Amino acid sequence: MKTFFSSCLGTIFGLFLFALLGIFAVVAIFAAAAMQGSKGSTRDVTVQRGSQLVLNLSANITDAPPPSEFKRLISKLSGDGDTRTFSLRQISSSLRAAAKDDRITGLFLTGSLQPDGYGAGFAALRELREAMNEFKASGKKITAYLAAPTKRDYFLASVAEPIHLNPYAEMDMSGLASEPQFYAEMFKKYGIGVQVTRVGKYKSFVEPFTRSNMSDENREQITKLLGDLWAEWRGAIEQSRKIPAAKLQEISDTKPLLSAEDAVKLGVVTKLSHLPEVIEELRAASGSDADNVRTFRQVKLEDYHAGVVAKKESEGAPKPGEDEKRTRVAVIYAEGDIIDGNSTNDGSVAGDRYARELRKLRQDPNVKAIVLRVNSPGGSAFASEEILNELVLARAAGKPVVVSFGTVAASGGYYIACASDRIFAQPNTITGSIGVFGILPNVKEFANSWGVTFDSVKTSKFGNLFTLKQPKTPEELAQVQVFVDRIYDKFVGHVARARNLPVERVKEIAQGRVWSGSEGVKIGLVDEIGGLDAALTFARAKAKLPADAPISEWPAEKDFAQTLAESFNQKGTPFARLGGRNSVADQAAREIAAPLRELASYNDPRGTYVRLPFLLPVD
Repeated sequence: MKTFFSSCLGTIFGLFLFALLGIFAVVAIFAAAAMQGSKGSTRDVTVQRGSQLVLNLSANITDAPPPSEFKRLISKLSGDGDTRTFSLRQISSSLRAAAKDDRITGLFLTGSLQPDGYGAGFAALRELREAMNEFKASGKKITAYLAAPTKRDYFLASVAEPIHLNPYAEMDMSGLASEPQFYAEMFKKYGIGVQVTRVGKYKSFVEPFTRSNMSDENREQITKLLGDLWAEWRGAIEQSRKIPAAKLQEISDTKPLLSAEDAVKLGVVTKLSHLPEVIEELRAASGSDADNVRTFRQVKLEDYHAGVVAKKESEGAPKPGEDEKRTRVAVIYAEGDIIDGNSTNDGSVAGDRYARELRKLRQDPNVKAIVLRVNSPGGSAFASEEILNELVLARAAGKPVVVSFGTVAASGGYYIACASDRIFAQPNTITGSIGVFGILPNVKEFANSWGVTFDSVKTSKFGNLFTLKQPKTPEELAQVQVFVDRIYDKFVGHVARARNLPVERVKEIAQGRVWSGSEGVKIGLVDEIGGLDAALTFARAKAKLPADAPISEWPAEKDFAQTLAESFNQKGTPFARLGGRNSVADQAAREIAAPLRELASYNDPRGTYVRLPFLLPVD
């Protein structure tokens, strides 16, 4: 028996030691991957003369710099899939560099976009279209192959000529739609009460929790917004493919799933081809690849960026540990929901964290201008005010603040842009939404149904004003409404001063209503149509810097230790993936759960939000 226990203990100890060594081995592999894929590093890439630059669109496109290879490894092993991520600047700067590179003869587009969060939005894609048009204007050919194209894919690929379509594919020409979800009946069924306070008849974010359908005001603004976005989509296709916008509307209304044959007849695509045929055509034009004679000469965009573009940008950069001595423009990416606190999670703009970084930039004598890139629907009113205050101080210190709007810059996303010298947006940017709301849930009926009751003792009449255990009385709601009104008046005041508009005029265009970027220019909320590059050009000129003055980006890529620590501390989501990241079941689960996850992230200390008035998935 003694021998048996000794043997068991020895086996257990051996297994434990083996597991421990395995963990160290995995960490070592991750560390190597982190060093290999770190943002600051570049790698040698051989670009063969006559190469095609290959952009595989099967990725998400964010405004902020993409995660490191190590981050992708962590995500893959944790079950979050292996969605590739490009940044907007990574693609556009590579395209512009390749346009001048005599080793590159063309661009090959393939794959299908995988939007996630606020990535791959139509405004960002419009900026990529502009970079692609510049590439094309240099005399270089763009070839596209579409296998299962979405409207977003075609929005980009329409710049190409030729456009190859798989013979068994269909073109999605169905137009744009938005289908908000409503939870009021479900909450009622389970005894969850929701009371709201708001300012602005269009401020309809609260509707999913209080109604079972859209209000007339919400339907009005969504109809107008989608109409503007759809007009931009048709206008872009008309420009590239010479198909009149009216004809595109007719196709959408009569043949929303356009057959491959009809797509060729109508000029939507050039011809029908299988991928091997496209590869052979490119091989005949460019020659065989040195590493694989069965395919064409090529360089992946991500390799070209790391081996050519990033290497050039890093020339002259200070060594680690040295003080930054170059004068530069700082680019801050505010991408995701605006929340209170210091969160470092991707996809959120934490008020304390961003305010602290802006403070550092304000105090850095070598930062001569700040460009704020906003791709956010807003969120916490308190956090938005913190960020805005730091930008106000930066301008007061003599540093130009220029704002570039991405796909969405609404409510809190617009709030933080009020301290700026100039605002740039795309025609299909979603902006405005100047309004405020408060959400006051309570669980009284739900708890009572399970036999749980509450009682209270308080020192003042409104002592339990923010309790979740009781619904608010009319008097309590009136007190919260006063607070919401005060935030709204402050918001309107910020906009009036920043845009040099009378307060009454701001109130006319406010009311929580959203606008497209093109409408934003007309009503005075936006200065100029343009992308991030236009904002950078303006900032350099405003700061009297040379046109090629370097930039620094923040948030910067996290190092190995940060990523590993965050990965071990990540909390699981209550909505598990079903059948893989892009399965029908997984997509449905994500769409249904999205509004509830949004609510879970709301942490304003007074429950007051400047947030886009609705969750608007557009496809």
